[in-house]
Amino acid sequence: MTVHSVVGERGGGDKRARILAAAERVFARRGFFAARVSEIAKDAGVADGTIYLYFKNKDDLLISLFEARMTQVNEALRVAIEGVPPGAQLHAFVRAYLQLVHDEPAAAEVLTIELRQSSKFMKEYENPQFADFLRLLGGIIAAGQERGELAEDIPSHIAARMIFGMLDELALAWVLAKKDATQRISGGAGGSKPRKFDIVRAADWVVALVATGLKKERTTP
Repeated sequence: MTVHSVVGERGGGDKRARILAAAERVFARRGFFAARVSEIAKDAGVADGTIYLYFKNKDDLLISLFEARMTQVNEALRVAIEGVPPGAQLHAFVRAYLQLVHDEPAAAEVLTIELRQSSKFMKEYENPQFADFLRLLGGIIAAGQERGELAEDIPSHIAARMIFGMLDELALAWVLAKKDATQRISGGAGGSKPRKFDIVRAADWVVALVATGLKKERTTP
């Protein structure tokens, strides 16, 4: 499951999409703070000034990239649960999200690490696409509660945020482990090493944790 279409490909005809695609590559490679607009322009094959025809500044570029990616993610998640039996939609949603992380590691790195480096995003951005994500997930949870399949102790909108927290942390750990492996191959040094794991298989673990918790049932002697 890939989502290249909205942000575009290198050499594509849509300049705005090319700039977003280039920004994603440069932010993932260099980091948000170290990345320069001139680098993004060069990667996109446009003049430096062209960037400012579409984006106010580097923060605006990062937020626009987030909006484009989250629009794609939300659409992919809707497609993933379409036609799936209600009781299986939570697993389909979680697996589809983690599959996207696996398929788009550069995007995952930007959204889990670099996005938090923008004070404008953290303090000023209203984040409508993320709200849409939470509504979609919260709706799945609420429907499960109404059917009596999921406990009603936790409000669905809070449960949605809790599940996203797990997904976001798993994505972060996977991205960092992948970066560490790349650095070791290229001769980089490091301290404590994140452990590699199968990010797609982790969907089963998340749903199992949500559905049954960590409490081990005691068997009577």
